[in-house]
Amino acid sequence: MDIWIIATLFAAAVQTMRFMLQKQVKAAGLSTGGATVSRFLFAVPLAALAAVALAQMYAEPWPGFTPIFWIYAAVGGLGQIIGTYCTVTLFSLRNFAVGIAFTKTETVQVALFSLIFLGEAVTGMGLLAIVVGLAGVILISLKPAGTEGGVGSRAVALGLLGGAMFGISAIGYRGATLEVGDGNYLFRAALTLSMVTLLQSVAMSVWLRLREPGELTKVLRSWRSTLPVGVTGMLGSFGWFTAFTLQNAAYVRALGQVELIFGFMVTVLVFRERLSAREIGGGILLGLSVAMLVLFL
Repeated sequence: MDIWIIATLFAAAVQTMRFMLQKQVKAAGLSTGGATVSRFLFAVPLAALAAVALAQMYAEPWPGFTPIFWIYAAVGGLGQIIGTYCTVTLFSLRNFAVGIAFTKTETVQVALFSLIFLGEAVTGMGLLAIVVGLAGVILISLKPAGTEGGVGSRAVALGLLGGAMFGISAIGYRGATLEVGDGNYLFRAALTLSMVTLLQSVAMSVWLRLREPGELTKVLRSWRSTLPVGVTGMLGSFGWFTAFTLQNAAYVRALGQVELIFGFMVTVLVFRERLSAREIGGGILLGLSVAMLVLFL
């Protein structure tokens, strides 16, 4: 099995755990902004340590950063902040698995962004897998009786915005890892991740200081519950960045839809929420999409 596939599966599994922890952190009293910044703040030193350790392990020189690298990193980091903010907000509108599902419209958007900004096109089989996965997402996201839904609903708007932001984030991260150089792929991924999480932590800290005075202090005081969010966030991002270093972002994000299947498991086993037959059918389509990507790419 290709390394990028293993890295993506690992990232999707760890990210599902991180979203679960963020939902619990938000329920414990932190605002959406507080739950979001916990994703980045504690990841900075961990990512930096990983980059230094890998540089020593593989005798990698510390590269210089081009202006293009910082543009890609900043755009990717901002996209992830907004996408994460939308996802955490969605948790209060729909169940856990469906909240994640709305963001998965990113796969088609990533394929388009990859072609426009990076000149990386997808194959016919890759596009078919993406479409099958998108069909599963649409099936899952249809309005259930008694809940907020419809084309103009807040949940749909947040989901589409979150998906677009995660799509832009994927392109930014893929572009940034390509700008680092041609050294060891694990080092390139860790180095890019450390720079991005630093930018994100500074931006979110300033934002919370201005818009939600006291919330950052609350996050730091709640480190026992927020630290696991940072750890899982760093590990998941390291998996994503490793995959982006090795493969077209569209394929990585399409395979990453397996996260939704992991989300179903969390929904049923952890949060004790029921899944409808429609959601299960959508999950089967997503599973088919994942199988196509693993077997034919």
